[in-house]
Amino acid sequence: MAEQHTPRSLIVSLYGAYGRSPDDEPLPVAELIRLLGALGVDAPSVRSSVSRLKRRGLLLPARTAGRAAGYALSAEARQLLDDGDRRIYARAEPSLDDGWVLAVFSVPESERHKRHLLRSRLGGLGFGTAAPGVWIAPARLYEETRHVLERLRLDPYVDLFRGAHLGFAPTAEAVGRWWDLAAIAKAHEDFLAVHEPVLHAWEARGDTPPEDAYKDYLRTLDSWRRLPYIDPGLPPELLPAGWPGARSAEVFAALHERLRDAGAEFVQPSGRGARP
Repeated sequence: MAEQHTPRSLIVSLYGAYGRSPDDEPLPVAELIRLLGALGVDAPSVRSSVSRLKRRGLLLPARTAGRAAGYALSAEARQLLDDGDRRIYARAEPSLDDGWVLAVFSVPESERHKRHLLRSRLGGLGFGTAAPGVWIAPARLYEETRHVLERLRLDPYVDLFRGAHLGFAPTAEAVGRWWDLAAIAKAHEDFLAVHEPVLHAWEARGDTPPEDAYKDYLRTLDSWRRLPYIDPGLPPELLPAGWPGARSAEVFAALHERLRDAGAEFVQPSGRGARP
């Protein structure tokens, strides 16, 4: 099964994985072109995608210590990536005792475009729909939700609550109404169909060449980082038997462990810092 990796998405994944050095050193344009070129992206596509990310305020033009032209992350982009880290690299198993966060919103008819934006952003954060205007997610998503709503200036329209589900339907039954579990399971299965064979191939190898590691890791990360937003990470006791999410998380974790640091050697032979 072939996957589609857009140049813009790969650039975001590249900065998330390898582009946040302790000294905020920007990635040179020439290096962006080299690194995306290794994944089959041509230079005009890199420049066009960088320009769009710049217009969105996520990348800022900057000079490297050697005075080369490059791009650094904006404060907003760093916040987005830091929030993403907590999901992408999450290791703790969710617990039903953590509770839920509820987002209740009301938008005047004169600003109904913001109603659509709110629904879109809450859905993109992994919220399910408990009732019209009432969205629900595991409570650990509260901080990120607050950051996103404040950044988009949607917070005046929303009230956030934290609590437990008290009935009347069993919670395991209710989550089947709040989320499309079949679609979420399909997303995990699609990830496994592509990346589990990649893991098996690496398990059969005794070496880890940096360029090969970089290419497989960045493609894996680019695919995986969407899943924790499609799948809110529900406690296991609320999920159907044979849920594929646990296995897809294991495959990503194993590829991360095997490939991440070796890939960093291809990105920055001088040792630019890598993330988690």
